[in-house]
Amino acid sequence: MEKIIESQIIDIINDKLSPSVLNLINESFMHNVPTGSESHFKLIVVSDVFKDLTNVKRHQLIYRTLNKIMDEIHALSIYAFDENEYNANPIVIDSPNCANK
Repeated sequence: MEKIIESQIIDIINDKLSPSVLNLINESFMHNVPTGSESHFKLIVVSDVFKDLTNVKRHQLIYRTLNKIMDEIHALSIYAFDENEYNANPIVIDSPNCANK
């Protein structure tokens, strides 16, 4: 199955944020959605555009960057680091399974 939304998110983030690390994980299978859905994602992105921004500001920047694509998905878990933070401690938490699955 073609990954339309996943590909769009990757293209937009690469184009607008120039990340050194970009990992987008489709976690839809962990939720009560049809097979092949693109509704729940985890985004791990490392870019110096995040330097000196709070986590809230980083998330807001990503939401603005993705713009209309945010209307197409249900959930986006964001892990945004600047280069120094990621090199020092790249903590990424495993997502829990959906309670309705």
